[in-house]
Amino acid sequence: MTAELALDLAVAAAHVLGDTGAFEGHRPKAVVGRDPRASGEFLEAAVVAGLASAGVDVILVGVLPTPGVAFLTDALGADLGVMLSASHNPMPDNGIKFFSRGGHKLDDVIEDAIEQRLREPWERPTGAAVGRVTHNPNAAGLYEHHLLATVPHHLDGLTIVVDCANGAASYLAQEVYTAAGATVIAIHATPDGLNINDGCGSTHMDDLVAAVLANGADAGIAHDGDADRCLAVDAHGNLVDGDHILAILASAMNTSGALIDGTVVATVMANLGFKKAMEVAEITVIETGVGDRYVLEAMRAGGFVLGGEQSGHVVMSSYATTGDGLLTGLHLLSEVARTGRSLADLAAAVTKLPQVLINVRGVDRSGIDGSAILLAAIAQAEQELGDSGRVLLRPSGTEPVIRVMVEAVSEEEATRVGAVLADVVRAELTPRG
Repeated sequence: MTAELALDLAVAAAHVLGDTGAFEGHRPKAVVGRDPRASGEFLEAAVVAGLASAGVDVILVGVLPTPGVAFLTDALGADLGVMLSASHNPMPDNGIKFFSRGGHKLDDVIEDAIEQRLREPWERPTGAAVGRVTHNPNAAGLYEHHLLATVPHHLDGLTIVVDCANGAASYLAQEVYTAAGATVIAIHATPDGLNINDGCGSTHMDDLVAAVLANGADAGIAHDGDADRCLAVDAHGNLVDGDHILAILASAMNTSGALIDGTVVATVMANLGFKKAMEVAEITVIETGVGDRYVLEAMRAGGFVLGGEQSGHVVMSSYATTGDGLLTGLHLLSEVARTGRSLADLAAAVTKLPQVLINVRGVDRSGIDGSAILLAAIAQAEQELGDSGRVLLRPSGTEPVIRVMVEAVSEEEATRVGAVLADVVRAELTPRG
C-alpha cells in the first residue's frame, strides 16, 4: 500500500460515486479515519489529498475503530467514508476500506469500478471547487454516545479486562466500558504506531487470559487492531469465541422478541456445536460464505438483525452497519449483568466440537472443485465422520492458500482426517513444472 495508490484510489472513488449520482445536488463530503499504525499517518494524508483534489470536502476524525468511521459517515451526513487499517494484520500491512452514504460497505460492482478507473485522465477542479479539509474534535464523543445508548443493561458490579491490541480502540475502550458501569482494567492500550496487534488483541489471547486470572476479573474482552471484532475470556480463562458470543446474543434477543423471525446468520465456518445449540433454542441458522460481506448481504436480504463469524466479527444491524467489537462487547457483558449468570455459564450452551484448520500453501486455488480425486477424498472423509463431524475446503479470501477445516468428536480424529485431506490437496493442486 503506497501513498500513490492511496491517492489514486481516493480520486477514483470520488469519480465513481459522483457518476452514480451520490453527490448530485450538493457538495460532496467524506469522513476519513484510521487506526494508529505508523503507515496510516502518511496514507491518511494521501487519501485526503486525493479526495480534496477531486472536489470532495474531508472531515478528519482521527484514530477511531472502523465501525466508528462507518457510524460517523452516516451521522455526519457524509457521502463517503474511508478507513485506513489492516485490521488484525501485522503492523507493516495497511489497507483502505470505503463506506457509502449511510455507512455501508461498497458493493462489489462499485469496488470493481473504482479499480478500473485508477489513474484515468481527469479534469481537476481549481479555486473554490477544490475540497476543504476540517477536523471534527467531537467525533469520538459522538460514537461513544451512540454505543452507550444501545446498552440494554448496565454493567454495574462487573470487573473486566480489555485488551485493546494497541489499536484503534485504545483511546476509547476503557472509557466506554467504564461509562457503561464496569470496573475496567485495560491492557495493550498504549499504541506507538509500531506495536498494533503485536502479540496482543483478538489474535493473541494469552496476555488477556493471564490478566483475567491475575485480577480475578469476571471476564476479558479482546479487540483487534481496528476494533471491529470481539472475542472474550471467562473468569476461568477459557476462550469465548464468536460462535459462543453469537449464540448468547441470539438467545437473549430471541427471548426478548428482538431476533427477527427467530433467525441468526452465520458462516459455513461456524462450529457444528453452535448449530446444535441453536436447534435446541429453536433458532434458525442461515449459512453464508466466509466473510462479513456475505453475512451482511444475507442479513439485508432477509431483514435479519444478527449475524457473525467465529472470529468475533458480529453484526447487530439494529445499531450498526458493520461488525462492531465495542458494541458486541457491551451487549455480551450486558447479558451477563442482566442474567446474573457467569460468562462461562452462558457460553456453556455451545458444546464445541474439536476443529482443526490446516492452511495448504503453494497450490492452485482455482482447481479446488475440478479434481475428481480430491472430491472423492472429501466424500470419504464425510462418510467416516457421519453426523458427528464435517469437512470444509475453501480458498482463502485474503491469502494464497487453501484452508482445510475438519470437525470431529475428538481432536485426534479431526487432526487425522485433516492431515489426509491436506496431503491430497498438495498432491492434486500443486502446480507442475
